[in-house]
Amino acid sequence: MTKVKIKENSFIARIAAYKLNSDSVAMVIGKTIYLHNSSREEFLNNERWVRHEVAHVKQYGQLGLFRFLALYLLETFNKGYQNNRFEVDARQKEKDISVLSEIYFG
Repeated sequence: MTKVKIKENSFIARIAAYKLNSDSVAMVIGKTIYLHNSSREEFLNNERWVRHEVAHVKQYGQLGLFRFLALYLLETFNKGYQNNRFEVDARQKEKDISVLSEIYFG
């Protein structure tokens, strides 16, 4: 089982929200989901959003922190945020209930 932490009112997620021109943002670093302008409860009640972010947690788990970050940034730089392979994969996982297997929120 993988324990995933959730941090509300995150400064780093606030910066991401600004860069993405979005009101609410969840972003992942390692096994922590950082939220801006969303409560833990609101986030956990949105199954699609939870699956998306958990897909990123699993990507980190497969590649490791530094390799994932480097590849994610390279993909975003070369293909743009929407076409980044990690985002494409996470969007596909939004409908996959199995992505939540072996995950619990602490």
